[in-house]
Amino acid sequence: MTNEPLFTSRRDFLSGSLTFLSAATTLPLFLGRTARVLAGDEPAAQRDDASRILVVVQLAGGNDGLNTIIPYTMDEYYKARRTLAVPKADVLKLEQNVGLNPAAEGLKSLYDDGLMAVVQGVGYPNPNRSHFQSMDIWHSADPELRRHSGWLGRYFDSCCPGSDPGPEPIAGVAMMKEAPPAMYGDDFMPLAFDDISALSWRGNPRDSRAAETFRKLNNIDGDLPPGGHEMAQYLQRAALKAQVGADNIRAAVGRSLPARRRGGRGGELGRQLDVVARMIAADLPTRVYYVSMGGFDTHTGQAGRHRQLLTQFGEAMNDFVRTLAENKLLDRVLVLTFSEFGRRVQENASGGTDHGEAAPMFLFGSAVRPGVHEKHPSLASLHRGDLSYGVDFRRVYATVLRQWLKAAPEKVIGGGFQPMKLLKV
Repeated sequence: MTNEPLFTSRRDFLSGSLTFLSAATTLPLFLGRTARVLAGDEPAAQRDDASRILVVVQLAGGNDGLNTIIPYTMDEYYKARRTLAVPKADVLKLEQNVGLNPAAEGLKSLYDDGLMAVVQGVGYPNPNRSHFQSMDIWHSADPELRRHSGWLGRYFDSCCPGSDPGPEPIAGVAMMKEAPPAMYGDDFMPLAFDDISALSWRGNPRDSRAAETFRKLNNIDGDLPPGGHEMAQYLQRAALKAQVGADNIRAAVGRSLPARRRGGRGGELGRQLDVVARMIAADLPTRVYYVSMGGFDTHTGQAGRHRQLLTQFGEAMNDFVRTLAENKLLDRVLVLTFSEFGRRVQENASGGTDHGEAAPMFLFGSAVRPGVHEKHPSLASLHRGDLSYGVDFRRVYATVLRQWLKAAPEKVIGGGFQPMKLLKV
């Protein structure tokens, strides 16, 4: 076997996006604090069981905010969208002369019960219409793309400075094959899985790098003796923590909730949120959950597809929030949704809409100040044919960081972003 190091630094290791949930069912027990805790020789750290939880919902592809929160009193909306515009009579009326798409009945129910807040016209300076770059901007909270870590990863870094090997991986869980860039910090690495069966490694013989990683982490060949290599110890501690987290997650998902609403709705997002609800009910030490719903890149044939997406989104969110409420868990949970951009005001010749700029964000939970916040962007004064943003998305992040997660926004996203009055806390 070669003596090439698996990773030369923690940063190299973290940026490699190694998912330890796929690593092994048996990991080495070396003399480290985590191992001593597992062996019962050292008490586990106490945590606040009432600690707050953030659930981030990504609407991937660029949700058409103009057909989600509809300015039904603006004539320009109906002139620009001859076929896609939702008739005034069908709009689910809110306040400020806007309303929800009629397909989003699940969202309207939450709004009526004071469990949803809408933030209109969210974006950032010099908007980028590329899916990849715009998503990177939202993940890093840096329109200049000078940062290489994610805003949630930096939150974890700032909460647990100097810990080794950083915060518990289970502190941040992504219901995806690979965790999003938003969750990676300089020291923090989240756990990621898209299915509960992925929490144990079955070994792909064609994946030589994974097999090599597995051997080195488990010290199969004896080339990384405990105590003899700082980086090896770091990797082993991180791997062990990840495996312990995986075991806890498997146990949590296997439990049933005392009170549950009708399941099976909301498509894939509904399935992901059902798993998240089980993990929250199991009182895992997870502070941030991340889920994603795709399909919003509606360049062609948008009308029916977008209705279907909003129906699933509304059903998934309604069932999730109601389930948490019925299990007396909602006071601990805040849900934040975003999409990388909105769509163009003018519909295209293919019955769809192209990449745009500003769009609404949603927050859900008993802690939100319900209602519609900020004004809908003007349709008479556009920016490059798009809605102009009125709220920098980093102000929403700053609100969540300071008021919900009790973290200093300036340490995570930089200074100058005034929190908004979106939460009651």
